[in-house]
Amino acid sequence: MASMLNAPPNCISVQPQKPTLLAGTATSRGLGATRSINLKQRLPSPAVNKMMMIPKMSISALPLDNPTKSNNKFDIPIMVNGCNGKMGKAIISAGESAGLDVVPVSFGSAQESGQTVQVGTKEILVHGPSERESILESLLVKYPNLIVVDFTVPSAVNDNAELYCRVGVPFVMGTTGGDRDQLYKTVEDSKVYAVISPQMGKQVVAFLATMEIMAEQFPGAFSGYSLQVMESHQASKLDTSGTAKAVISCFQKLGVSFDMDQIQLIRDPQQQLEMVGVPEEHLSGHAFHMYHLTSPDQTVSFEFQHNVCGRSIYAEGTVDAVIFLAKKVHSKADKRIYDMRDVLREGNMR
Repeated sequence: MASMLNAPPNCISVQPQKPTLLAGTATSRGLGATRSINLKQRLPSPAVNKMMMIPKMSISALPLDNPTKSNNKFDIPIMVNGCNGKMGKAIISAGESAGLDVVPVSFGSAQESGQTVQVGTKEILVHGPSERESILESLLVKYPNLIVVDFTVPSAVNDNAELYCRVGVPFVMGTTGGDRDQLYKTVEDSKVYAVISPQMGKQVVAFLATMEIMAEQFPGAFSGYSLQVMESHQASKLDTSGTAKAVISCFQKLGVSFDMDQIQLIRDPQQQLEMVGVPEEHLSGHAFHMYHLTSPDQTVSFEFQHNVCGRSIYAEGTVDAVIFLAKKVHSKADKRIYDMRDVLREGNMR
């Protein structure tokens, strides 16, 4: 059965595939009156001239000249808020593997208060909202180099950021949602060190940056082309992928007419297995995206895919963001909001 990606688990793929179209289903979000997609069906013209762009990215693992590094480990204490979640657990595991010092304290909801979470070798005590400011202040006294990692829930974004700014603790936030304008204003006004990025996958960020450069330098290059977009995520993700929206905005600047409500969302596990080709073990955690462009006369097509299995790419990117931020604090760099592009530009990821 045809699939979007024939790749091993725990991998990220950014590569073109043979032009295919997605079949409309009752559970998928449609492409309106546009041509429906079916992954098993080739484009109708046998003489189609398939011109594929292959975005190849290679980021070397350069040695880190970091004053906080000793014995191949980083003397950086981190507090992971949202440790009960799958991303929180993945970050704790990745942080321990990188030699970060995961402190045994985390913030969670009122219902989670008092619970202990076992992740790897760490047993972490979860505290509720009522006591978090005094606890964070005491942690900062005990761990002066503390960096907080926030992968909580959208409704907590602004309150958490205000807390980190009041206490003056540097933080890395990958949580999406909340009032983003207010979030950035809060952090900018407080002058704390922060990395804020809804996308922590380094290679995905590099791909997005490449798309934006192309859109800026070649506006209208794809005028007249039609676009079809499909994205598949675990069933628990109800909203549309922010990454897909960012890529589409680039295509719009390149001259493509496309409305965000034309994105086809795949959330049904059976469709993900049979139509999309998601490995069964990653149905609960994946991010598959396909963008298919076709010329007005249907003789030229371009297809971009970026497919992620699991959460390790985001966890590893978060760890790199922590190390990056620790270096900024140590070197007394500007206190400001950084993002994953700044992390990429440093060029010294693990």
